[in-house]
Amino acid sequence: MEPFFSLLQKNVLDRRSWTTLEESRIAIVTWIERTYHRRRRQAALGRLTPVEFKTVMTTPTAALQAT
Repeated sequence: MEPFFSLLQKNVLDRRSWTTLEESRIAIVTWIERTYHRRRRQAALGRLTPVEFKTVMTTPTAALQAT
């Protein structure tokens, strides 16, 4: 968890100040959804999109079950 919070601090919280708590919440959620999860997912899936990865991983299984 420490690397996550370190990235959050560096990439979102230290970049600017917000006038309301709602603005900071939106910035954090946006960063998590657009940057953090996307980068982690793609790296773990061999740079494939989740749909491509699922297609690649389920096609051989479906072919084996059909025979």
